[in-house]
Amino acid sequence: MAAFIVTQRDDYRVPHATSCRALGVSQAWFYKWRHVIRYGDASPRHARREQLKIAVGQWFAKHHRTYGSP
Repeated sequence: MAAFIVTQRDDYRVPHATSCRALGVSQAWFYKWRHVIRYGDASPRHARREQLKIAVGQWFAKHHRTYGSP
């Protein structure tokens, strides 16, 4: 949906606020999405989740993909 909002701005010069209002999403959500796409998510929560994703993947591989969830 955010990509659609960006497209409307680029192709038709529709302001982000107008698109957000028409689609029923908050401007804050749109701008947060845009920031994450440009700069990545450097939050501690995101970093921790990435570490957990790696650890779970290693554990799953260690047990020959037979224990737990991928």
